[in-house]
This record gives sequence, structure tokens and C-alpha cells, in this order.
Amino acid sequence: MVLPRLYPILDASCFADANALYAAAEELVAAGVTLLQYRNKSGNAREMLEQARKLSRVVSHPNVGKNAPLGWGTHGSVRLIMNDRADLCIAADFDGLHIGQDDISPDAARAIIGNDSQGKPRLLGISTHNPDQIAQADQTDADYLAIGPVFGTMSKANPDPVVGLAGVHRARALTRKPLVAIGGITRANACSVIVAGADSVAVISDLLPDPRKSAEEFFEILG
Repeated sequence: MVLPRLYPILDASCFADANALYAAAEELVAAGVTLLQYRNKSGNAREMLEQARKLSRVVSHPNVGKNAPLGWGTHGSVRLIMNDRADLCIAADFDGLHIGQDDISPDAARAIIGNDSQGKPRLLGISTHNPDQIAQADQTDADYLAIGPVFGTMSKANPDPVVGLAGVHRARALTRKPLVAIGGITRANACSVIVAGADSVAVISDLLPDPRKSAEEFFEILG
């Protein structure tokens, strides 16, 4: 698969309320974003499912996701990725699941998420933080791997050690799978991350508080 250069993550903790989350999603896809991850580390299952389903409706609007390949996702032309929760990925009919090192195994995740409502295999991504984890994840049938944090980040309470650009470069040498870099990535440093070997950059904070304008600037920078 080919990942888009920009991989926004909508972290519910970054927004004052659910309406602000939905508004950000709409702005991002209006800017041309074609892949979005929904992350909610503190909500209960009912709240998360409600938000996930609403996000599906928001990004299915016919005027968004115009730059995505035909048939790219089940929600118009935008693919939605659920963070951590395989059960909610299924319930919300998301296009894929992203798991961390402390979540269920890749084999178990793949067995659970199966195919989407259109019969296409759902995407599976795995977070990694060091060469050993990259090498192990490379042996799974994950569709893409994430490496980070590349730079210091405030999006996690207890982040793993920073890997730096050298960590991205090492990860690139250990896998041919699409590689997403995450952690402290901004418009100022995104190009250096791509040069280091990442196929895509995952961004949270630097897409706020003006998601559409920020995403458009990322697209200009990343080409």
C-alpha cells in the first residue's frame, strides 16, 4: 500500500468537546486529508463508539476527500483508523486498526478486524519504538509500521525515549513496509523526517488550532 504523506491523528483529549473534534475532522478532510486516526485514551466504549460513528458520517460528506484514490476507503474517499480498540473498529466499520506494543498481538488483531463492509481487508498498523520492535513487527502481516517518538512530544503522559532522525533511518533499513513517523512532528521538521526515511508523518498538535490551514501547509511542504 501507499500511505499519504500526512497522517493526522485526532486525539479526543486535544478538543474541548466532541463537536470540536468533528469540526476538526471536517476541516482536515476539506483540506485533502485522506487518512485519519481516531484516538481516545480516556473515553468509555459507548462514548468512543458514538464519536467514531459520527466521524464516519462527517468524513463521508461528498465534498471531502477529493484527492484520494478511487475506492480508497469505505467513508467516501477517506480511510478511518481506530486506535487500540479492535472491537470498536468493527462496530464503527472503520477501515483499519492501529495497535501499540501493549495492546493485543498483531495476529489476534488481524483475526478480529477481518474485512470491512465492502469486503476489503482492514488496514493494520503497529507502533514501534526501537530496532528490535521494528524487526519483530516486520515479520507480521501489518500493513504499515510506525516509529517514534521522533522528537519530544506532549501527546502522551509517559512517552517512550526519543528516537530522533537516526531512529527513523535505522527503522527504514529494517523494513520495506510503509513507515509512519510520529512524535513532535511539525511543519518545521516534517521534511527532515521524510528525508530520514519515513513514508508518512503522523501529526497531532501541529494541526491545531486551525486544522485546514495547517494541513494545507503540510501538503505544500511535503509535496
